[in-house]
Amino acid sequence: MNNKFLGTWKLISSEHFDDYMKALGVGIATRKLGNLAKPSVIISKKGDTITIRTESAFKNTEISFKLGQEFEEITADNRKTKSIVTMTRGALNQVQKWDGKETTIKRMLVDGKMVVTALDSLQSLQNDPSSV
Repeated sequence: MNNKFLGTWKLISSEHFDDYMKALGVGIATRKLGNLAKPSVIISKKGDTITIRTESAFKNTEISFKLGQEFEEITADNRKTKSIVTMTRGALNQVQKWDGKETTIKRMLVDGKMVVTALDSLQSLQNDPSSV
């Protein structure tokens, strides 16, 4: 993994996040709170285990994983997924699968900032990746 990802990242802006959450089936109340949240994302590494912790006034989540190995994840909106994170072309790519559906979250570094793109490949956002 590229050690440049390690550290604390703060959400500055998000585009189409409400549409993304709606496509996932997230209820209106949770979407409203999610849109208000400006989380910090802390990425750390110990040995070959990577931890991504997301902290906000709304909810904190944490996942720990080894690159290329599937793990169980409970998402911020309480979906139970089978997830796998890989490093491809300098980006951390996280694929979440549940109930026959799939979402990909791509984290990349651009001009010293982390850019996160989420794509729900089985819903209406199939051809419209949303920056979150």
